[in-house]
Amino acid sequence: MASECGVTVLPFPKPRRITDVTKAEFLEKVAGDERIGSKKAAADAVDAVLDAITDTLTAGGEVNFTGFGKFHVAERSARQGVNPRTGERITIAGGKVPRFSAGSALKKQVKG
Repeated sequence: MASECGVTVLPFPKPRRITDVTKAEFLEKVAGDERIGSKKAAADAVDAVLDAITDTLTAGGEVNFTGFGKFHVAERSARQGVNPRTGERITIAGGKVPRFSAGSALKKQVKG
């Protein structure tokens, strides 16, 4: 928040695109599939899938859905950065980061 001439200027929130989907909206869409049936079943299924992916990545593995894509862990190396407040050069530690690589069928579908 910035204050100019006694007036508080609030930052504008990032506008949501119509195509962006929240988790609640995603669950609505999944629950609408006749194979799932209810919001509770959809929430349980989505949570189970996300938990399984998270557990596998945490253990150092990868999850591959042929055609859709692959979730894997990548190693990010340490790098130099600048503290924006002080201008001081700092070393930003490396570490493990989750990644997703889209599969050929997903790429083809998105491309149109």
